[in-house]
Amino acid sequence: MKITLSELKGSSPGYYILLGSFALVAMVGLAAVWYMEHFGHIVTGMNNQIVWGMPHVFAVFLVVAASGALNVASMASVFGKTEFKPLAPMSGMLAIALLLGGLTVLMLDLGRPDRLIVAMTYYNFKSIFALNIFLYSGFMGFVIVYLWTMMERRMNQFTPVAGLFAFIWRMALTTGTGSIFGFLVARQAYDSALLAPLFIALSFSYGLAVFLLVLMWAGMGSGRRISNLMMARFARLQIIFIAAGLYFVLIYYLTNFYFTRHHGFVRFILLDGGIYTALFWLGPILLGAVLPIILLLHPRIAEMPKRVAACAGMVIAGGFAQMYVTIVGGQAFPLILFPGREVTSTFYDGMVNSYSPALPEWLLGFGGIAIVGIIVMISLKVLGFIPENLASEDDASTLHGHATAKQS
Repeated sequence: MKITLSELKGSSPGYYILLGSFALVAMVGLAAVWYMEHFGHIVTGMNNQIVWGMPHVFAVFLVVAASGALNVASMASVFGKTEFKPLAPMSGMLAIALLLGGLTVLMLDLGRPDRLIVAMTYYNFKSIFALNIFLYSGFMGFVIVYLWTMMERRMNQFTPVAGLFAFIWRMALTTGTGSIFGFLVARQAYDSALLAPLFIALSFSYGLAVFLLVLMWAGMGSGRRISNLMMARFARLQIIFIAAGLYFVLIYYLTNFYFTRHHGFVRFILLDGGIYTALFWLGPILLGAVLPIILLLHPRIAEMPKRVAACAGMVIAGGFAQMYVTIVGGQAFPLILFPGREVTSTFYDGMVNSYSPALPEWLLGFGGIAIVGIIVMISLKVLGFIPENLASEDDASTLHGHATAKQS
């Protein structure tokens, strides 16, 4: 749906139709939560072997993407890339929206959301789950302060400092998210310190992909054209981020392949895992990395916004597949209860655990995405995060040079 500038400001039904669609999806997601609460998680595809299902795939992806969405603002305030400064407020807003959407799905999938009060009042600092409570709330606080320093003219002098703290905290947040799995030493799929830097690398490409789609949609709806130079910069950044994520994925599996006790898991994911093997090669490898890199390397990519948007969509789709293989595939591989010992029983010993996500799980996940959409639309309308000019100073000088050349 194309929304004009007046519609984006809320003076036309088009804006409210899209906003109402997001609200409807969110309510359907809440209805799915009630259904799972009332009848129990037996109505889902989860079981005693796979306790983290599709809602966790949505939640972790959104949290990881939230961390990466802040990169555009960080490049402007921390790394001195002034051409991204007009986009910094939208970057911070999107980071908050993605985090809220992911945490909503995560909280409602717990089965007893009211037990979150216990986690917020009684702390076990040896638990990575308890530490993540501080990381989530701290990230939210730092980004809100960061946005305040950017949008309040009197506080602009503190923007670099606020941006630095927000950047450091987003690194800690993604490290904590990856460490949730890395600290589970009982699972061969998760027993690796590489999961922390892997999640950090993946967050860069996921966050930028989501940011690009939101920016291009907002620019199209408000009648503001994204400059060719800006589009070329984003394309180059996306190539670098995708390559970094792909590098860490390959290192993660090569490292696991080095240890004999992990050979079975590596073979399971890369060769014998059925749906997980297919998702791995078609999702994060082909769709999420190889194809976008090839398409974005076109010498005239700056003049191909639709291709850039398509590549962003591929990265997001590949990201969901990566999270599914990591979270669900890691639980599907047989759990070794007594390493180094041979123990046999009739209770799932040596069996690949089965899982098929049920409709309520999908609805809850899409409900979280709808919450992100609601926050983004209201923020764009009320707070005006869309910059008036999406062209950089380099674009102005380039256009001036072309005009001078034509006159001569």
